[in-house]
Amino acid sequence: MGLTASVLAIDAGNSKTDVAVVAPGGEVLATARGGGFRPPAVGVETAVDTLADTVGRAFAAAGVTSTGHVSACLANADLPVEEERLAAALRARAWGTTVEVRNDTFAILRAGVAEPRGVAVVCGAGINCVGMRPDGRTARFPALGRISGDWGGGWALAEEALWHAARAEDGRGEPTALARTLPAHFGLTSVYALIEALHLGRVAPDRRHELTPVLFATAAAGDPVAGAVVDRLAEEVVAMAAVALTRLELLAEETPVLLGGSVLAARHPRLDDRVRALLSARAPKATCRVVTASPVLGAALLGLDHVQAPPESHERVRRHFEP
Repeated sequence: MGLTASVLAIDAGNSKTDVAVVAPGGEVLATARGGGFRPPAVGVETAVDTLADTVGRAFAAAGVTSTGHVSACLANADLPVEEERLAAALRARAWGTTVEVRNDTFAILRAGVAEPRGVAVVCGAGINCVGMRPDGRTARFPALGRISGDWGGGWALAEEALWHAARAEDGRGEPTALARTLPAHFGLTSVYALIEALHLGRVAPDRRHELTPVLFATAAAGDPVAGAVVDRLAEEVVAMAAVALTRLELLAEETPVLLGGSVLAARHPRLDDRVRALLSARAPKATCRVVTASPVLGAALLGLDHVQAPPESHERVRRHFEP
């Protein structure tokens, strides 16, 4: 008799996808890693095709052909209508009897808490925040960038740093060391040269994200303009967390606030200290910590929540990903 699987857990981000096949008792039967998941760029069906290869490899390694439930935490599932479309596409693949799709920020949140209760703010290329309670209530933001009121994330930080550097060099803005440190990162001697290189493609557009660590280093060296940008990010992180806590009526309770994504997980001292200070003022009972666990753990735990697996199943899958 072949093995049975309870949950197919999928954490699909813009750059990579992780999949885990979990048995009813919480044993992880197999895992697999694949490429990025980008429905806006390639369309839903093509994006799900990329998942199919990764899921197929995990199923083969686990010796199964389907599961009871698919728990998919997906990048670019920012609106409920997008979650519904993606869930329909996954149901059509018949990977599980039931399917639940969530934004991938929920995976980071669930990976960092003992029960589905808390708030997570993720700051990587962009910024997002979600919250949940055990009764099923959630809090979330569209997280579509400036059109939905967002500011922050590595891309926005790099753009802001360039804006200040350009204005400092041509005299429209106040002086800042960013006018030296940003072009120097690419071996250039002026912001004008960097602007030209970016505009003409001599520096690839996707390399702009490399400027975010330069911004933090410049702030750490004492530059007030760079420091102000870092401080603004801290304010945005705390604003999102406080609003999510308020919506879920958790502001007055001891509640975990998880920080994730490449920018927040880097533990930049100025950003880290300011986030904690501002959060303490706005939500004194919140407990703030950085999540380092693999997000696919969160997807697996959400799946086990859905099938009402016993606590020992949750503990077993957590031990697999957190040895």
